[in-house]
Amino acid sequence: MPYPLVLLLLGALVVVSATFGIAAGSIAVPADQVWGILLHRVHPALADPSWTPVRETIVVDVRLPRVLLAGVVGAGLAVSGMALQALVRNPLADPMLLGVSSGASVGAVLVVVCNLTLFGLFSLPVAAFLGALAALVAVYFLARSGGRMTTVRLVLAGVATAEVLSALAGFLIVTSDDPHKTQSALRWMLGGLAGTTWTVVWIPVAAVLLGTAVLLGVTRPLNLLLAGEEAAVALGLDVHRFRAALFTLVALMIGTIVAVSGQIGFVGLIMPHVVRLLVGADHRRALPAAALLGAAFLIAADLAARTVMTPEEIPVGILTALVGGPFFLWLMRRRTA
Repeated sequence: MPYPLVLLLLGALVVVSATFGIAAGSIAVPADQVWGILLHRVHPALADPSWTPVRETIVVDVRLPRVLLAGVVGAGLAVSGMALQALVRNPLADPMLLGVSSGASVGAVLVVVCNLTLFGLFSLPVAAFLGALAALVAVYFLARSGGRMTTVRLVLAGVATAEVLSALAGFLIVTSDDPHKTQSALRWMLGGLAGTTWTVVWIPVAAVLLGTAVLLGVTRPLNLLLAGEEAAVALGLDVHRFRAALFTLVALMIGTIVAVSGQIGFVGLIMPHVVRLLVGADHRRALPAAALLGAAFLIAADLAARTVMTPEEIPVGILTALVGGPFFLWLMRRRTA
């Protein structure tokens, strides 16, 4: 299938999933009214207001920021997963599997439970970023032995680090003397986008847009790593410096994402593999497709999370784990075979 057609179809998938994501809910809003409200907000002459003010509030102030955040989180997790798999040259790499999400969770839980406000509004994202970066660096050095890194060592180092950090986050939560903070922290760790407002959307939007733009600017070095570390060095790439810079960038993206959405696993593992089947391994083609597919997937997953057991809402991290777990096992068996 031609590459522009793939991007066009993925873009249409994002638009369709976002439309359903905004339209569906306890108060259903017809799809044409959704677009009418949005177009009217862009310019009053684009649509005649035939809807009630309540529906406009639901679309603009309740569902639109949540759908936008779901798309940004999905896109950020997908491109981060693709970058990590290239950096460590391992198709099983994933922000959650490598303990990056758990590291970000420890930083975020520390801020929530201990009520730290050292950086004001940015305290949560900064703490999550530092936790993610520390976890990623620790896993990378634990997995390397004699200058080499095997799949088994990487997965074991990631799983062990994630378990330790998850236990640390759990310890911080259960020793908190505020039951409200304990409950909110526990629900946040399961991953979810409930209660999203415009005030929390802009930081992850900026981080993911900036990070994706940088990744698109370094697609050639990422492609060189696919040929092997020695080949990349021979072609003039400073592998260690490049990896250090990209680890920092990925940690920044994951930290800001986890700070607003909690742990949402397996998106960064599944999407890169699906995209490679569609457009190949060249990062110039794969990264934009991964961003679009990740956005559409998480918008659809969030829609399912808040509608399949209505009026109750399932944390979206549980749904992505139910999909991603079997996929991961299939991938392991496929690589073993």
